[in-house]
Amino acid sequence: MSEETHPEVELFVKAGSDGQSIGNCPFSQRLFMVLWLKGVTFNVTTVDMKRKPDILKDLAPGAQPPFLLYGREVKTDTNKIEEFLEEHLCPPKYPRLAARNPESNTAGMDVFSKFSAYIKNSNPGMNDNLEKGLLKALKKLDDYLGTPLPDEIDENSADDVVTSTRPFLDGQELTLADCNLLPKLHIVKVVCLKYRGFSIPRTLESLWKYLDAAYAREEFSSTCPSDNEIHIAYSSVVKALK
Repeated sequence: MSEETHPEVELFVKAGSDGQSIGNCPFSQRLFMVLWLKGVTFNVTTVDMKRKPDILKDLAPGAQPPFLLYGREVKTDTNKIEEFLEEHLCPPKYPRLAARNPESNTAGMDVFSKFSAYIKNSNPGMNDNLEKGLLKALKKLDDYLGTPLPDEIDENSADDVVTSTRPFLDGQELTLADCNLLPKLHIVKVVCLKYRGFSIPRTLESLWKYLDAAYAREEFSSTCPSDNEIHIAYSSVVKALK
C-alpha cells in the first residue's frame, strides 16, 4: 500500500518521571485510546519534557504533547487530532468512534472541575462541601449510565426497561466520549484515594459497572499511567488541609 493511502502514524505523548514510561496526561491517553480502537498500526514515542528533546523543536516547536505525526503532517491540538483521525480513519476499513447520543459527549463533564476544586482546597472548613460537590457530579454521571438509552427501549414491548444494561457511555462499545472521560475518571479515583482518603462510593453501581468494564478493556487499562506517576504529577497540585 502506498504512503498516500496508508501513511505512517506516530503519537508523541508526555513521558513519566523516568523520562521513558508513559506520564500522567489524560489528553495523551485519550488519543492513545482512539488510535488503538481504530485498529490502525501506529507507534508511540514518549517525550521527556524536562530535557526538551530536539524532536520537539523540529516537529512541533512550542507545542506540548500530545501531538501526532501522520505521514509528513504534524497535528498539535487534541480536539483537532481526534476530528482528523475520525475523518481520515473511517469505514469501511476503520470503525467510526463518534457517540450516537449527544448526551454521551457531555456526561461527566463537570466531574473533573469539581475534583480540582476539592483537591486544591486547603481550608478544612470547606472540605465537606467540596466533597459533596464532587459526589453530586459523580452521582449525576451514575444516573446517566443507569438510564436506558433510546435504542435500549423497545416501544412495542410491554416490559419497561428501568435500568440500562450497557457497559459504556454510549452503548456496547467504547466511543470518543469514553476516550475523553475515562482517563480523567482514573485520575480522580487515584488522586482522591491517595491525598484525601476518598473512594468513589460503591453505591454508585452504574458508575462502578462502567469503570470495571473499562478496566477490563486493554485499550484503556494498558494506556493508563502508573498510579505512582499520577501521585508524582499531583504532589505539587494537591493542597494539604490545614
